Amino acid sequence: MTKEQVRLVRPSIAYKEAYMAFYQDWLQSGELMVPWVIAKDPSDFEGMIASLHRSEQGIDIPEGWVKDSTYWLVTETGKMVGAVNIRHELTDKLFNSGGHIGYGIRPDERQNHYGSQILELSLVKARELGITKVLVVCDAHNIASKKVILRNGGVQDQHYVEPDGNVVERFWIDNVEKC
Repeated sequence: MTKEQVRLVRPSIAYKEAYMAFYQDWLQSGELMVPWVIAKDPSDFEGMIASLHRSEQGIDIPEGWVKDSTYWLVTETGKMVGAVNIRHELTDKLFNSGGHIGYGIRPDERQNHYGSQILELSLVKARELGITKVLVVCDAHNIASKKVILRNGGVQDQHYVEPDGNVVERFWIDNVEKC
C-alpha cells in the first residue's frame, strides 16, 4: 500500500470526524497524549477550536504561558494522523523541557515516517512565525523521536533532568531557510 501524502491544517470544524477518530484511538491506547493540546476534552468541539485559535493570538492564555499554534497532520483522504503545537517563544520551563515544537503521531499510525514529516512541516510553520533557531526536545527513552529530530537537523544540547528524575534530551535546529 502506498503511503498517502500529508499536510498540516489549522484546527477546523471541517475535521471534526477525523479528529474524534484520532482522539478516540489515542484515548484507547492508554498512552500520554502528546502534544498536550490533544488532551483537551473535545466534547464541545467548536469551543475547543475557538480556544486553540485564541491561543494562537495570545488571547485568554494562562499567566506565564506563551502564544502557540496548533496544526493537525491530515492525509489526502482526510485521516488525521498527528498533531503539533508550536510555541512562539520560550519560557524557562519550555527552554528546559518543552521546546518550541511538540508533536505526536496517533498510536495506530506510528512507524510510517509521519513523525519526520510532521516535524519537517512544522519547521516551515515555525520559520513563518520568525523562529529561526528551534528547540525540540524528547524524553531520553524515546529513541524514535530522537531519530526524527536528528533526521531533521537537530544538534544535541545539554540534557535537562526534571524534578521527577526524567531526563529530557534537548536539540537545536537551525531553521533558516535553505537557499
